[in-house]
Amino acid sequence: MKVVVYSHDADTRAQVRLAVGKRPAPDVPEAEIIEVATHPALIRLLDAGGVDVMVLDGEAQPSGGMGVCRQAKDEVFDCPPVLLIIGRRDDGWLATWSRADAVISHPIEPSALAQALAGLMRQRAGEGHAATLRPQSATRPA
Repeated sequence: MKVVVYSHDADTRAQVRLAVGKRPAPDVPEAEIIEVATHPALIRLLDAGGVDVMVLDGEAQPSGGMGVCRQAKDEVFDCPPVLLIIGRRDDGWLATWSRADAVISHPIEPSALAQALAGLMRQRAGEGHAATLRPQSATRPA
């Protein structure tokens, strides 16, 4: 399952990668982590399709994850679920405005991140969007 991690901060991306490991829970598919550091790179990935879940850093610069989340929810057809990492618990109302599907706060607590991400991965897999779970047709219609 493709999990995109967006943050300008390499340390934040590394913390997410370490918290997720191969899979955030035993009952979800393996996570293929794709790290992006810029808003344009994230948009290119979303435009290409195939992203199953996104983890966005609300503190990313210059484009924060909250605004990026809101943009994706408004503009991307069948937008993948979003786990938003906010700077302070008091920013929860902004996470609601951004339409994030799950929220955790800095500093990143690995078990909380893994649990929230696993929930979003289950949700996406249940919708039939996980590339690893979709049946592949041997032939294509002409």
